Amino acid sequence: MNTVLVTGGAGYIGSHTIIELINANFKVISVDNYINSNATTYDRIKEITGADVPFYDTDLRDLEAARKIFQENTDIVGVIHFAALKSVPDSVDNPDFCFDNNNNSLINIAKCCVEFNVPNLIFSSSCSVYGNVNPEDLPVTEDTPLKKAESPYGYTKQNGEVILEFMCNAYPLHAICLRYFNPVGAHISGKIGELPAKRVNNLVPVITQAAAGVIPHFTVFGDDYATRDGSCIRDYIHVSDIADAHVKALQKKISGEYTTAYDIINLGSGDGVSVFEAINAFEEASGVKAPHEIGSKRAGDVESIYSNPVKAEQVLGWKPKYNIHDMMASAWKWQLRMKELGIAKHKLED
Repeated sequence: MNTVLVTGGAGYIGSHTIIELINANFKVISVDNYINSNATTYDRIKEITGADVPFYDTDLRDLEAARKIFQENTDIVGVIHFAALKSVPDSVDNPDFCFDNNNNSLINIAKCCVEFNVPNLIFSSSCSVYGNVNPEDLPVTEDTPLKKAESPYGYTKQNGEVILEFMCNAYPLHAICLRYFNPVGAHISGKIGELPAKRVNNLVPVITQAAAGVIPHFTVFGDDYATRDGSCIRDYIHVSDIADAHVKALQKKISGEYTTAYDIINLGSGDGVSVFEAINAFEEASGVKAPHEIGSKRAGDVESIYSNPVKAEQVLGWKPKYNIHDMMASAWKWQLRMKELGIAKHKLED
């Protein structure tokens, strides 16, 4: 069995990707520092897959600690790198920590890939690299010019892509940067999903928390954008679809079918959904109201962005399986599961 190292494997997208990797007959090793995750995630992965996932409690900013993982696992054929802080508001509040964590961990992982002859690296990038796209430039393609990042988080993803491009030019390293749009939902089993952090910022978790009464309501940040209903527009993708794309990208690299040393691929549905449309989709899928209020615009938010996903289909053979109602139904199923497990709005502690 080919062994894959998943960084940030206890996190939201990382955990779902581990499930898809196991289903594709990969052996998986995970590493996480649990800043925004919890090791109990591996129990839920085992519940779904039956597999025990070896894991390291390691901060990848520590190069020697990162090297130890590779030294102890000489059969790694590829790395899928998710380990990063993802909150836009938190990155605005603490930009230096975001830069340090996101970019230095990537540099160390890439160094280890080169040193230990692990040629395949799949990088978790983001549509935030495009910045505030002009309406006439939508939907964005991989060739859409990048604008100034609207947040430190987005800037770290721009930096990450540049770091990998230069390293792929200099060393025998192959990387695919997957620029995905807005991952939402939960595993179709309802047994694993996004664990609530101390400060939940993403739309779908706050919708489900408000609907479940975990919080009294949530805020729609701005209703006066130049969009069809005044709210921000995003391209939502089911988290398991995103996970599937990472597996397909790695398989293409390992098989030698995809020989381009460095490439960028968008992962999106191609459809823009507004915040108000997302709320309506949730209420239709769940039959439950999601109480909310209107607030002012939030620093770092992009007005409207959605993708042209043609390249992902052509290169990876990937298309999303789930629609916005599927995403909301699975997110609600996971919210009800968390209620059964006694998981509230704050991060679990070991």
